[in-house]
Amino acid sequence: MTSSIATVRTLCVPGATLHFQVEGNGPVLLLSQSGEGDADRTVDLLPRLTDTFTVVTYDRRGLSRSTLDDPARPVTMADHADDVARVLAEVTDEPALMAGFSMGAAIGLQTVARHPGTLRTLIAHEPVMPNLLPEADRAEHLAQLAAIQDAYEAGGLAAAFPAIARHLGIDPRHDEVEEQLTPQPLTPRRQANFRFFIRTEFTAVATDSLDPAEPVRAALQSGTRIIPATGRTTLPEVHTYRCALALAARLGTEPLEFPGGHNGNTAFPRATAQVLKAVLGP
Repeated sequence: MTSSIATVRTLCVPGATLHFQVEGNGPVLLLSQSGEGDADRTVDLLPRLTDTFTVVTYDRRGLSRSTLDDPARPVTMADHADDVARVLAEVTDEPALMAGFSMGAAIGLQTVARHPGTLRTLIAHEPVMPNLLPEADRAEHLAQLAAIQDAYEAGGLAAAFPAIARHLGIDPRHDEVEEQLTPQPLTPRRQANFRFFIRTEFTAVATDSLDPAEPVRAALQSGTRIIPATGRTTLPEVHTYRCALALAARLGTEPLEFPGGHNGNTAFPRATAQVLKAVLGP
């Protein structure tokens, strides 16, 4: 693990001001987090990658320091993909690497479709992309997202967290993690991020109309490599796990296995870094 200094930058884009950070040396690797995760969510993973990659982390628009010009305007998955392309254009003029987890994986697939050639390789770890699933499974996935939104409106995060855990097959009482992780307390900023994630980004996912064949088609045309990925301990009935399997089937490949479950990149940062270096390293 190396120590380096991050460059903190802001970028004004249509509808928002984006906060992003650049640290390390080597090929450019964008980390796009799951859930309410902002750039700081990668605090334990980042220093284990900067000896091999120039790592870019960012706050999605609407989270933390990436502020919206008009908070009442809906945020779409297309907005998120455009933001990824704009941030990467500030850092490199070459196709970049991207590791996307859950929401970040869905954004990565959008980026491949909307901005061909921006990414050289995308690892899509359990993307929250209901359109990948057969009709009945898709309807079930959307119903679960709506149920989490309803739980949040009825009882706040105290009600939403158990619903999210059930949705992802997580048992907090027996959730294994690596030792000596940086604490992630539920600060007011994280609470606000969860609120935005559940209220706004769930809706962005549910209303997105991207044809799941489009990123596959764009990848073939541009030469982008898409690597579907799953967590080793994610339960097979979890919808995002099934989304990864469906993506792998479309690509005619097998999913890459990462340590831990749906949130393995934060629970097992050391092991996750090893996999990323093995697959994406020069």
